[in-house]
Amino acid sequence: MSTLPVVAIVGRPNVGKSTLFNRFAGERIAIVEDVPGTTRDRVYATGEWNGREFTLVDTGGLELEPGTPIEARVQDQARVAMAEADVILFVVDAQAGLAPLDYEAADRLRRSEKPVILVVNKADNPRREQEGAEFHALGFDPTITVSAQHGRNTGDLADLLVEALPPGAGGRAPASVPDELTEDELEELAETEMGPPRVAIVGRPNTGKSTLVNRVLGEERMIVSEIPGTTRDPVDSAVVVDGEPMILVDTAGVRRRGAIEHGIERYSVLRAMKAIDRADVAVVMTDAVEGYTAQDAHVVGHVLDAGKGLVLVLNKWDAVAKDEKTADERLGSLRRGAPYLSWADIVFASAKTGARLERVLEEARRVAEERFRRIPTAEVNRIVSDAVRDHPPSHVRNRLPKILYATQVAVGPPTFVIFVNDPELIHFSYRRYLENRIRAEYGFLGTPIRLIFRQRANEAAARRSARPRRSGGRQARSARAGARSRPSPAQRDRRGG
Repeated sequence: MSTLPVVAIVGRPNVGKSTLFNRFAGERIAIVEDVPGTTRDRVYATGEWNGREFTLVDTGGLELEPGTPIEARVQDQARVAMAEADVILFVVDAQAGLAPLDYEAADRLRRSEKPVILVVNKADNPRREQEGAEFHALGFDPTITVSAQHGRNTGDLADLLVEALPPGAGGRAPASVPDELTEDELEELAETEMGPPRVAIVGRPNTGKSTLVNRVLGEERMIVSEIPGTTRDPVDSAVVVDGEPMILVDTAGVRRRGAIEHGIERYSVLRAMKAIDRADVAVVMTDAVEGYTAQDAHVVGHVLDAGKGLVLVLNKWDAVAKDEKTADERLGSLRRGAPYLSWADIVFASAKTGARLERVLEEARRVAEERFRRIPTAEVNRIVSDAVRDHPPSHVRNRLPKILYATQVAVGPPTFVIFVNDPELIHFSYRRYLENRIRAEYGFLGTPIRLIFRQRANEAAARRSARPRRSGGRQARSARAGARSRPSPAQRDRRGG
């Protein structure tokens, strides 16, 4: 976890905790909908006000008597969040008025002996602000009325929050990058400030994503249940692998689009896709008992389209009846059925027993490094030249493809531009051949690489000049005459036009 001070947002269900969280965090991180119990897991984000940084924690609503096992687990999560907190924002609802559960929550918070700011939310107008005075009966000072949805008085609340932080706690906001830095200096700065690799834990529901993270962390930060879809909010967790930090992101299960329920779960799936987009590596959890399904292929497809690193985990391997040949047979079947995964590492693991989980994390870290590998231009050209010498491209429409030179232009994912006489002459099978030759020399294990075939400028000009001209006919003569009558760009410049 971060060394920043922790601010926990607590209160009974549906009082606007997540709306306030999102207001401070500056983005829609926690799912907000008028359904009690929408936030199930603790969600962390970094907030900043007046140069002071702090960690925000959004929790599920506090309840007197949880009606289901899942609700009981949510209450446990909220208690852990309060124990972690340096400051607690106790949120109540001005529209609904003072409720018995508010008194119960107030008693719990007093026993915590933590600094508490009472936040009377949904005070959208002066009348509601006056009605909020009844909450002074809870006995907390300071008390402030706000509207998290409309931003009313939230700046004043942020002032109170910063004042309540422990002395000396909280980092300064990062300084902006000076405009006068050169491109090389900016690139060096970006490399030095690059944080630990982000690893998104994704997959269809109930494949063991939360179980994996909980076993690694040694604490139950995500709610784990046999009920598919119990993880709704992405939760980031810091771990150390071989002495290097890594951020794990647990996301809601990704399902077939037609099976996604309206509302909350739809938001979660969209956010799971966004979690992949902001990650460096995706660990795709699959069910070894059920095998590799079309839903799994859908998830992997999004990872590949996003250009992210990939580790494919066949989880629940402990539940598979097997002998000494089973793993090889399963691996061969999977590679034959999904040849596009030839460069991905596949790990047989059990999140339940912990078997091979260390290897999952090691592979994720290694894949993140591969994703940012860079090859010198001379080496790229040597590999491509050797490949062309060993297996020249075939003629296409009586024309011979010519590969001129190549260079790597980007990382994350590794991207190469190969200059040719005509990109249309490069068959997709030859593109794959060149990719395989690059991988054979430099690996790039676990990460997609992109090859962009581009026509050199003088080659493009030569092609345009070689196009046949239309002859005969009034339209062709008129077009040529019009072309002669129009001034060139240089002539227009001299004329001031």
